[in-house]
Amino acid sequence: MDLTTTYLGLELAHPIVPGAGPLADELDSVRRLEDAGAPVIQLRSLFEEQIASEQIATFEATMTPANSFAEALNYMVDPEDFVLGPQEYLAHLERVKATVDIPVIASLNGTTAGGWLEYARLIERCGADALELNAYELGTDPSRSGQDLENELLSIVAAIKRELGIPLAIKISPFYTSTANVASRLVEAGADALVIFNRFYQPDIDPVELETTPTLHLSHRSELLLRLRWLAVLSAQLDSCDLAVTGGVHSVQDAVKSLMCGATTVQMVSALLTQGPTHLAAIRDGVADWMEDNEYDSLSQMRGNMNLSRTPNPKAFERANYMRVLQSWEA
Repeated sequence: MDLTTTYLGLELAHPIVPGAGPLADELDSVRRLEDAGAPVIQLRSLFEEQIASEQIATFEATMTPANSFAEALNYMVDPEDFVLGPQEYLAHLERVKATVDIPVIASLNGTTAGGWLEYARLIERCGADALELNAYELGTDPSRSGQDLENELLSIVAAIKRELGIPLAIKISPFYTSTANVASRLVEAGADALVIFNRFYQPDIDPVELETTPTLHLSHRSELLLRLRWLAVLSAQLDSCDLAVTGGVHSVQDAVKSLMCGATTVQMVSALLTQGPTHLAAIRDGVADWMEDNEYDSLSQMRGNMNLSRTPNPKAFERANYMRVLQSWEA
């Protein structure tokens, strides 16, 4: 069974990959992922706030009196909250590259133009085979329009692309007014792949202490439905761009559906955290068995065969399904 695929210009033995997350924090777990058949390693994100905090601290220590940036530092996350600082991240990237024989994809998380963008170039120098930008931002400022947010993201993508000689993937939100338009413009700005979609983690509150409390919930299979629909839409429209799915893939059926809707690769994080790295091999083998049982010879034969290119009017198709679903409830 031919499961080979190409993602970000990288030739991969199969499309089931570990997404950006904590499993790549330790060299031991990185080796376990490679032993389980992972065709690529993806590091967790280095955050714009980490880099900015380090840059301010360095400037403050060498150029200014103590506490002159106290107000700015109030907006910075404590470095102890992060597993890897900026310099540690670069060093870890080099160690991972020296440890495995498969490609390594680094990740940046940022939303504003600034000095942190230089880390894209540093990441490339440290050996990353590709870079994923996680564009995680909530539009909470009423003075900034959706167009403003989109234009800033596009300018950041263009700026990073000018610095890089390696491929660039953009992990986007599902909450744009016109996701298809934003996706198309990102490709025009230089994105080599889009990752569908990042997950927005909602904080809880402590009503006694009057504090917000970070709450981590691993993904659930129900989250995949939104991603399948947009994979089906975008894979029918973006011929020159790879598409990765992330969020809600836990089973063989989840992976098969994602590939049929047009995914180039299927990223898994929560399922690997709960089931262990060997679950990746189980999903890969399960996909191969499913394809053989259903008379597919190769991944390329199956990919995208359920996207919306087969309907002349995707909007009407969506409306028809919408009405059908709302009429399907029976007491």
